[in-house]
Amino acid sequence: MYAALLDSCVLVPNVLTDTLLRLAEYGFFRPLWSQRILDEMEYAIHKVHPDFDEAKISGRSVAMNATFEDALVSGWDELIAGLDLPDDNDRHVLAAAIAGGAQSLVTFNLKHFPITRLENYGIEARHPDDFLLDQLDLFPALALQSLRQQADELSNPASDLPSLLNRLERCGVPRFVDQARLLL
Repeated sequence: MYAALLDSCVLVPNVLTDTLLRLAEYGFFRPLWSQRILDEMEYAIHKVHPDFDEAKISGRSVAMNATFEDALVSGWDELIAGLDLPDDNDRHVLAAAIAGGAQSLVTFNLKHFPITRLENYGIEARHPDDFLLDQLDLFPALALQSLRQQADELSNPASDLPSLLNRLERCGVPRFVDQARLLL
């Protein structure tokens, strides 16, 4: 199955994470992450929402690992030293992608993962907008069904599909949202 490592930056916005993981539950792709990525996600959520309960934030990682039992990548540590990226602090992300057998690395930080540094590993850095567009192109009816289900199940705040799409647009995936609106 196609595997995609999800960088912490795409796991921080709740609605975007929910969309990505619902598509994974539908079998679009196999999600991957490392414990370090989850730790970065928790740290960023706490910075953005200092009023959030720590248990609630860490509970998100626990739930993700419980739902996707094969998503947590280990054994990536020894790969870091041999990797060269513009930002050394991102080497752990590429190392986890390699160790997990990912074909894609989904991130907003494309400049940190240049194609010339990833191509030898058979990995492509993808912006979440492009990644979601690909999923929508592959199975449009199923992707729209997933979005409808997500909108129906949102409760804090309650949502409908147009509101969900507006929230996703604000999360940085406007072309995906535009295409979803066209298909609706």
